[in-house]
Amino acid sequence: MKSDFKNKIINGDSLKELRKIPDETFDLIFSDPPYNLQLKNELIRPDRSKVDAVNDKWDQFENFKKYDEFTYQWLSECKRILKKNGSIWVIGSYHNIFRVGTAIQNLGFWILNDVIWNKNNPMPNFRGTRFTNAHETLIWASKNEKSKYTFNYQSLKCLNDDLQMRSNWNLPICNGAERLKKNGKKLHSTQKPEALLHRVLLASSNKDDMILDPFLGSGTTATVAKKLGRNYYGIEKEKSYFKAAEERLKNTKPIEDDLLDTLKNNRSKPRVPFGSLVEMGLIKPGTQIFDQKKKNNAKINVDGSIRCHNSKGSIHKVAAQISGAESCNGWTFWYFMSGKSIKPIDHLRDKLRSND
Repeated sequence: MKSDFKNKIINGDSLKELRKIPDETFDLIFSDPPYNLQLKNELIRPDRSKVDAVNDKWDQFENFKKYDEFTYQWLSECKRILKKNGSIWVIGSYHNIFRVGTAIQNLGFWILNDVIWNKNNPMPNFRGTRFTNAHETLIWASKNEKSKYTFNYQSLKCLNDDLQMRSNWNLPICNGAERLKKNGKKLHSTQKPEALLHRVLLASSNKDDMILDPFLGSGTTATVAKKLGRNYYGIEKEKSYFKAAEERLKNTKPIEDDLLDTLKNNRSKPRVPFGSLVEMGLIKPGTQIFDQKKKNNAKINVDGSIRCHNSKGSIHKVAAQISGAESCNGWTFWYFMSGKSIKPIDHLRDKLRSND
């Protein structure tokens, strides 16, 4: 039953456990698979101290062929258990992300974006033989080309001070109190910061959605999912990581339910032409509207068009001409008087929608 995979983490082999999951169980998958870094020698700092690098057995594969076989196996299972309108995120470095991207496309996923995570505080290149590796790449893909995937555009825009969220994210690596340690050493060599998962889950899932992480590690995905009111399921093979994730989840409290409301996308709301406001009497012909600084005034005509200076047309067309831009959202450009205060005409559109 699909309910068996709700708010649980298990200690087991990912490929074996993925095969036990029913078709179309999850809304979103976040995967941080082994990177296959192929490190041959120890990394030494200039002061001769050893770098705590990724040299774990779980990250080692015999050759590229073996790694590719592994990649196709777990991605195939993920595609099967992803809902038809679900999406998947995979994070990697230059060592593996191009091979993973090829598998994603070959398996019929539809790539939506690649996102660059710029690390504010990356590890230096101690040998001085290459550029400092200061980023990782995330691939975001829907189950197929026709999937109606979740993208909370307005929430991401609000998160970014009302600017469109771009595909380069500046976030620090996991450090400080958030970094799990054992005997003074990092518990997990590639623990991801909660800020990264917060953005991923906020962007592409909703409250109560089912979230899967097939390589859970120290439990960051499940922890953030629990905080944000999502249902989580995680698989982790390494016992020490699993125990740490289990303890971490026990100490994680969900954010209060009334704080989990997010902004709805405009495209999910019923379309309302400006002329409908005129027809319904919410704004009358002859009413003056103006930009926020009241530098430009326009009058509304009976057909919903407006006149401003020598320009005449829709609220969007006239706003664009005044702004000298190719396009402009007239709903947020134009304001009207409401009592003694000014409000954007979009306020009237929301009022009309609430009466439906």
